[in-house]
Amino acid sequence: MNTKKKVPSNVIDLSRILRQKETEIELLQKTFTEIGSELNLSRVFQIVSERARTLIDAETILIPILNYDSQTYTYRGASGKNAEEIVGESLPLNFGVCGWVLKHKKPWWRGMLDELSDDEKNRWEKKVGNILLVPLQGKKRFLGGISGLNKVGGKGFDRRDLNLLQIFAGIVSVAIENAMVVKNNEEFRTELKLLNNQLSDNNKQLEYLSLYDPVTALPNRSLSHYRLTQDIKDAEFGKSNIGILLIDIDRFKDINDTYGHEQGDHLLNKIARRFEQRIRNHETLARLGGDEFIIVLPEHNKHQTIKRAEQFINSLQEAFVIKGNNIVVNASIGIAIYPEHGNAYSHLLKHADVAMYAAKNSNLSFNVYDPENDRLVKGHLTLVSEVRKALEEKHFKLYYQAKVNASDGQIIAAEVLGRWHSHTLGEVSPEIFIDILAESNLLDEYTYWAIKTALAQAKEWQAAFRPIRIAVNLSPHTLMHPDFKQRIDQLIKDESDGALLTFEITENLFLSEFDRVSDVLEYIHSLGVELSIDDYGTGYSSLNLLRRLKVSELKIDRSFIEDVAHNKDDKVIVHSIIELAHNLGLKVVAEGVETEDALNLLKKLGCDIIQGFLISKPLPVKEFNAFIREPR
Repeated sequence: MNTKKKVPSNVIDLSRILRQKETEIELLQKTFTEIGSELNLSRVFQIVSERARTLIDAETILIPILNYDSQTYTYRGASGKNAEEIVGESLPLNFGVCGWVLKHKKPWWRGMLDELSDDEKNRWEKKVGNILLVPLQGKKRFLGGISGLNKVGGKGFDRRDLNLLQIFAGIVSVAIENAMVVKNNEEFRTELKLLNNQLSDNNKQLEYLSLYDPVTALPNRSLSHYRLTQDIKDAEFGKSNIGILLIDIDRFKDINDTYGHEQGDHLLNKIARRFEQRIRNHETLARLGGDEFIIVLPEHNKHQTIKRAEQFINSLQEAFVIKGNNIVVNASIGIAIYPEHGNAYSHLLKHADVAMYAAKNSNLSFNVYDPENDRLVKGHLTLVSEVRKALEEKHFKLYYQAKVNASDGQIIAAEVLGRWHSHTLGEVSPEIFIDILAESNLLDEYTYWAIKTALAQAKEWQAAFRPIRIAVNLSPHTLMHPDFKQRIDQLIKDESDGALLTFEITENLFLSEFDRVSDVLEYIHSLGVELSIDDYGTGYSSLNLLRRLKVSELKIDRSFIEDVAHNKDDKVIVHSIIELAHNLGLKVVAEGVETEDALNLLKKLGCDIIQGFLISKPLPVKEFNAFIREPR
């Protein structure tokens, strides 16, 4: 008799987290859409207060705004219990928690009590109650704050509520400032246009927001990128430093091999909780992936950052218990300091990474980045020049990796992948030259060259063999560029051209303004080009949006495929994605297939298309032609 298998609890938790984050992001998008062009100040305050109350589940939301005399504040907006009685009331700046936040320009929650002196703690502990309040910082001046009173159900506000309200405040602050400018002075229309542009820029930031890491419930790489970028802006304005700790767990692979990936994930979760206990307000702890964590420490100089690194190392001294065994964990930390070691996320992360490996090689617990020992820094300008020259002189080459029908093994498509052999540098990794192209604002030109070259190759294959669609990756920046349609019109002349192409896009694109995304994807679909969601399962995409957009295919991320034949959780996730896609009428591609066991399981689960080294590595044109004639 068949018995229904119980879904693992961590998969249920992942589903819950997915639904929860979907609701949060959709609420943020809805708020942005409603207030993006709203200039009626009262209406803006009404929308903001209502959405904030829903976001953190508060009984009451208040919006205290600092008056122009900078000595008093007035409650300009409110929602919930007793809201009507409070709106319009003005109080001196030295009165109450709102006054404290507006005066110090810092958020307030109960966690702040631990950072106060004994006298201040005694003073505020009896007064604060269940209050959460974050600042509203406009582009030109400090505006005020958003306050939540009493969480529904009687529970206290936690750090997650604090983080959500801070992100929300960052999104709505510009819209509030816009409406205040219009209300106070109609002559500031030019400034208003600039502020609206800033609001649009803030919306682009949402493209990088995705899910929290499902293993540790910490922010993932995208969210750490967003937060560090915001911290850099604040540090530039305030002329302060930021400490970055890149933490790598030593010999973690041995733990995974010995106890299994499930116990390895359990250990990562425990490590995250240890680190989390030492994270203060305004600081960010995130998991970048694998066994790497990043910690962002605003207002920390080199000495202070080193001291904190020692504390995080010491937090690992107590053994962890895994399957009844005591496991002692060690870590290596790379340290980078803003602005001494870089002024952008990518630079700081790379330099912290160099420092971390220097620590490992020297058997040290931590190491501070030293430019003198970093050959990458010395060669960076040369590399930028070489990349630009390679694009101008067409030195880049395209390789093609086959995508085959799972049922009969026939080649039906190929993904195009860039390669570059430099005469001076040798083979250069795509990860390196793609980053350089992006930093140099050359990625769009490279992408259009790749589309043009791939289309020409597809026509040759169609004439010599049969139609074989070629998939080209598009970055959100390229896809959402105002000139995108015009440039594509020059490359794809009619639907017969489009029928030979697939554009692969990432899930994070769905965090852009929906109407704009929908318009661009509708245009691509009208050309006969298929759309594929790349790396599905690692980012954020609403099921509702998948139904409404012209998507033809989902590509399951290789991280779920690598161990799918032996990991029950991955199997459940992959099976769920395949069923979801088929219910929506979409094809499913599994990328990163490297073993027969994985191939057989994917066939059994109903996967449509297979891609990976088991089928073929990426090949130059001549070798791919031979592969078409004699496939695997």
